[in-house]
Amino acid sequence: MRLFIFLSFFFVYTFAIRPGPVIQASKGAVWPKPQQQEVSETYYLIRPHSFTFEAPVNIGCPSFLDDALTRYWTIIATSITSKLEETPEANFWELDDNFLGYLETLTITLLGECPNENILPELHDNENYTLTVDSEGAFLESETIWGVLRGLETFSQLIYAEQDTLMINTTKIVDFPRFPHRGFLLDTSRHFEPVRIILQMLDAMAYNKLNVFHWHITDDHSFPYKSRTYHELSDKGAYHPVSGVYEQSDVMKIIEYARVRGIRVIPEFDTPGHTRSWGVAHPELLTSCFTDNVANGELGPMDPTKDTTYDFINNLFTEIVDVFPDSYFHIGGDEVEFDCWKSNPDVSNFMKQNNFSTYEQLESYFIQHVVDILDNLSSKYLVWEEVFVNGVELPNSTVVHVWKDNGLSTLNNVIKAGKYGLYSSCWYLSVLHSGSDWDAFYKCEPGLLLHTEEEKKLLLGGEACMWGEYVNEFSVIPRVWPRASAVAERLWSDENVVDISDAQIRLEEHACRMNKRGIAAQPPNGPGMCF
Repeated sequence: MRLFIFLSFFFVYTFAIRPGPVIQASKGAVWPKPQQQEVSETYYLIRPHSFTFEAPVNIGCPSFLDDALTRYWTIIATSITSKLEETPEANFWELDDNFLGYLETLTITLLGECPNENILPELHDNENYTLTVDSEGAFLESETIWGVLRGLETFSQLIYAEQDTLMINTTKIVDFPRFPHRGFLLDTSRHFEPVRIILQMLDAMAYNKLNVFHWHITDDHSFPYKSRTYHELSDKGAYHPVSGVYEQSDVMKIIEYARVRGIRVIPEFDTPGHTRSWGVAHPELLTSCFTDNVANGELGPMDPTKDTTYDFINNLFTEIVDVFPDSYFHIGGDEVEFDCWKSNPDVSNFMKQNNFSTYEQLESYFIQHVVDILDNLSSKYLVWEEVFVNGVELPNSTVVHVWKDNGLSTLNNVIKAGKYGLYSSCWYLSVLHSGSDWDAFYKCEPGLLLHTEEEKKLLLGGEACMWGEYVNEFSVIPRVWPRASAVAERLWSDENVVDISDAQIRLEEHACRMNKRGIAAQPPNGPGMCF
């Protein structure tokens, strides 16, 4: 009997659960964490519909800035049904020595130039800003329009609800990104993602200060891009020629939506592998596979032996470079299976004629042709790590995208070879763990093996990657957010920002913040409720 009582007490004690949320969210904490921030207990209240932005005058992009101010005014105005629309009767805050009054204006100063309304975000843009809320008011300063955008996002996050009112503490922030390339990859081939989903992703990226949308637009399973040069690629290669394609107008809408949020759009048309969908309309582009020297009807990677293959790529990529304004183009180059090339007698003869002893040399021959095409188009390029590992001669301007296991070692080799590196090995959002797993992404440090300043400058940043095998329009957003937020902080904040406990309470607030803004981010830490 005594043993039973003891065991009963043990199990009750062991599995006792405290009521309330597992993690108590912060209030007015910024994500990603700023480089420098001082916060005090003094505060203002904000009456949303009387609050205004004081914008700089005589700049080259007034409409660009007005669009951003409208977005953020709407975010602030709709963040709560405030009781402060009219001046209230005396309340507790008016007896509080820390209460400074009502904040009516954020004054914005653009110290540099914004040349025109069509300004494009580029690699190495200056995104620095300072934000001050003190007894004199609120002030945002930046050299560039991109810094203004990042500062506006931070300002919107400083505002929090307290007893049906909006509050903001006095604070001083000096902020800038750790890395210039802070990306998110979305695969729209395995499952087609509607334009509205991509636009929501871009909103969420802006809320997390990510600045590169890597659009993995085609793959083996479908070719959803509606080419104006080769419309048959999507007519035959998409899941559906109407509802499963991105029209030119859709692409333009996505690029523009990203641009005004300071987000670059880098297209990826992976070659020579991952191109089976190309072959539905143009089977001559792909290599015929053989069994016992007889064509078996299967198609493999692109056929590297035909001049017509490169003519086709040149025509299509000329269009892509014209459609997508970013200076970079991701040409893929990963996971090229050599079995089909090995089986094809024409490929074998071609290799003999060109003194190729390995299939890596044949792959290099193909990639070199694609690189030459992009060079002639004055386009820079990114490649997956296999292109580097297989020994393709690449100019130092090439960005090598590292994604495989043992990525830190590969990244180190890329950097030591004088190439730019981009890291994703530990940031595959398609890899799932039970329960909350964002902390694994948060703990990943891409610069672990880099020691000198010269090496660190060659690491451009990284990307969180959402491959599309097992997500569609109904599941992809909660699968991505707030897990990608962990990557965003690692790429923006100082490398010494590693406190998981601090991150937990801020991410709890940030996930709810995204929910309020229409992003279906999943709970990051377990039971709780957003207010």
